Amino acid sequence: MTADLAADLTADLAAERRNLAVRAAVDQGVLSEAEPVTALLDVAGIRASAAALRAAFAAVTDAPVLHAFAVKAAPLVPVLALLHAEGIGTEVASSGELALARAAGLPPGLTVLDSPAKSAAELREALALGIAVNADNVQELARLDALTAEGPTASPVGLRVNPQVGGGSIGALSTATATSKFGFALTDEGAREAVVHAFLARPWLTRLHTHSGSQGIALARMAQGVLAVYELAEEINAAAGRRQVDTIDIGGGLPVNFASDEHTPTFAEYARQLKEHVPGLFDGRYGLVTEFGRSLIAKHGVVLARVEYAKTAGGRHIAVTHAGVQVATRTVYDPVSWPLRIAAYDGKGLPRSGPEVEQDVAGPACFAGDLLAERRALPLLEQGDVIAALDTGAYYFSSHYGYNSLPRPAVHGFTTGPEGVRFTRVRAAQTLDEIVAESGGAQRDALLGRAPARRP
Repeated sequence: MTADLAADLTADLAAERRNLAVRAAVDQGVLSEAEPVTALLDVAGIRASAAALRAAFAAVTDAPVLHAFAVKAAPLVPVLALLHAEGIGTEVASSGELALARAAGLPPGLTVLDSPAKSAAELREALALGIAVNADNVQELARLDALTAEGPTASPVGLRVNPQVGGGSIGALSTATATSKFGFALTDEGAREAVVHAFLARPWLTRLHTHSGSQGIALARMAQGVLAVYELAEEINAAAGRRQVDTIDIGGGLPVNFASDEHTPTFAEYARQLKEHVPGLFDGRYGLVTEFGRSLIAKHGVVLARVEYAKTAGGRHIAVTHAGVQVATRTVYDPVSWPLRIAAYDGKGLPRSGPEVEQDVAGPACFAGDLLAERRALPLLEQGDVIAALDTGAYYFSSHYGYNSLPRPAVHGFTTGPEGVRFTRVRAAQTLDEIVAESGGAQRDALLGRAPARRP
């Protein structure tokens, strides 16, 4: 069987599992009038992506590789625990994400802390736990000087470098531009020499980190950024006369195909391209860290929503659903960069058939632009039907936006087998009481100049 045929079969199986899950979600009440929007995660798909990532790098190197999932892509404890069971660590960018990783059972040795704005408290916590830290700038490096002087740490410490190789099609996600806020700007005047000097003055600096990718970045440009940091590691080690830099963190950022069920590009394609362009990276002299997020989980999530009303305006068909800006913030505010595929199902959860008609798929929020899709050709949606927003496993339902005080939806993992579809709750739907509590409900009288009202 060819790799292309295997990929096609994998995509077909994922689509089949998804259709089974939608039908079961309706039958089992996972999607209902009481909970008209919910999110599903394909457990088998997540496991398969984790295995594909491990296999891709195992095929090009015998060196140790820590694959650290970028928690920001899906900050859900059960997801982190599932990935940990599949041999994947965590990359965290805040004390909150670190707390999630620890709650999921991730040991310090499988966790990396990256952030351009780490506080002294966050750094002290990481060093006390033995978590790997990548310093972002000169001032943070000075702060680490003081903290490491207080006592020894088991934390590997590195520097994040911006190779300044350029951006991609989504400016807000381009982390390696000339003026990016991330890391040491490597091609600025005097910067390269300063980085080399920083290592020579600090024997405890043993890592280099870069992240040149994200959605909209070409693989060749990602590889160019990795090459720049590899060459810097070679320069530092030559100047030090020893292998001071022993690990290179190449970040993540593999783009996701949002146009079909196919997983393109693949982890294997990226690993092969790195092997071709940066062969020394894989000859066993350096340990490796990756920080993939979106590409591990995006295609294994789906948002389901009931069509509350079907209407027309100006001759345009509009399906008004319960899924909008609160679960698909990026798509609603930047639909050109973040288009979503929409699948249509009838009220029983079966794929809807019939002639395709241009229509808008609208969300519930009170502004005109709250649209999951505009002028999308779909079988005509009717009241009581179900829409599925596909490829939403990363940065969608797990990163809630509380517009109109719309509640966070429930998230369910699902598995399929001879006995049908089995759902397990990953996160409960947010309650109205929780919304009130988060909005200062217990401090009702705080601005009235009098003591809080007593509760009965």
